[in-house]
Amino acid sequence: MNYCKLFFFILALPLYKYTNAQSTNKPLKSSPIIPGAERMEVYLPLLKGKSVAIFANQTSMVKSTHLVDTLIKKGIKVVKIFGPEHGFRGTASAGEELNNAVDKKTGIPIISLYGDHKKPTKEDLKGVDVLVFDIQDIGVRFYTYISSLQYYLEAALENHTPLLILDRPNPNGFYVDGPVLEPKFKSFIGMQPIPVVYGLTIGEYALLLAGEKWLTPEANKINSYNIKTHPTTDTPFHVLVIKCGNYDHNSKYVLPVAPSPNIRDIQAIYLYPSTCFFEGTVLSEGRGTDKPFQVFGHPSLPNTMYAFTPKPNEGAKSSKCYYQECYGWNLSGTTEKILKDLNKKIQLKYLLDAYKLFPGKDSFFLKNNFINRLAGNDVLMQQVKQGKKEAEIRKSWEPALNNFKEIRKKYLLYKDF
Repeated sequence: MNYCKLFFFILALPLYKYTNAQSTNKPLKSSPIIPGAERMEVYLPLLKGKSVAIFANQTSMVKSTHLVDTLIKKGIKVVKIFGPEHGFRGTASAGEELNNAVDKKTGIPIISLYGDHKKPTKEDLKGVDVLVFDIQDIGVRFYTYISSLQYYLEAALENHTPLLILDRPNPNGFYVDGPVLEPKFKSFIGMQPIPVVYGLTIGEYALLLAGEKWLTPEANKINSYNIKTHPTTDTPFHVLVIKCGNYDHNSKYVLPVAPSPNIRDIQAIYLYPSTCFFEGTVLSEGRGTDKPFQVFGHPSLPNTMYAFTPKPNEGAKSSKCYYQECYGWNLSGTTEKILKDLNKKIQLKYLLDAYKLFPGKDSFFLKNNFINRLAGNDVLMQQVKQGKKEAEIRKSWEPALNNFKEIRKKYLLYKDF
């Protein structure tokens, strides 16, 4: 039975979660975490005989082999590849314009979903029976893969094309913190009213988008129900999440592949929610060094502080303070120390301390007010300028943050922290 055709017939069954004995609420802590992509026995039957398009990048691995190569070896007909920010191979700089291409290894056309072309068009989906999404996220609002996921999800629903999401663990999925984005500050680095650290896997986030009807009106019309069931090859689905095995929201997952050129290791992943705010200032956030988002500083800060000189490199061809000696902070260290220092919170002290020490207060924040898009409001910048204490700033987050925490609970697929 062709579930693509049945999609139009059974409109009362638009969204399924995969829930069977394969992942309980009490994963074995001694067992390795199994990303959804590695659970091929569950989803491979759904792809057999179909023309498949895959949204993927360098993190889309099945053990040591890329998902695209793995599926082709299994006899799956992959007809198109979609690539996010940083590209299919993950080497492009942040914000770098990417063009459509052909994958040299497989000869499959690659369509870039970044820049002016963020959502697959009807033409892009022509000849596609099933869409697959498999990208490792890091659980931070301004990391753009969740924005790409939203556009992909909308395109799937609007064009009546089933979407299979291969879930992956969230390395920052063990806490929730930060200011919740206000709608007027919506952008590609923050499209929804969620905090900076939102504590959901990419699969759970997709369910949140659909369940809260945060999609386009047309996509929301199709997504009318949320039914938990075990899929079979004869069961139609609109969106199906293949869960991870042996994972819960207390897990500390170390990514086997760097998710982007400037997020190179687990230390950077843990620090990124706190240090990315420096992208909205004149300070270097460490791009062009061997420790991006772990070091930050500026030539105007005291020269007795930690010194570094950022320079162009692969994945950071241009940024602030290149070829200038900067003085500032080096937060790098052992994973255990970083986790202890962060204490399951975004640390504003880095931003507050840097502002206090910076000699030209009027020029600390970039004139384009990019800090407001990162914060999701225009309050944080004013609070920093007014010399507010971190505790007072955090207090102002609480009403919206507590509301989000209640919403979040509805979409958890794994045991919570």
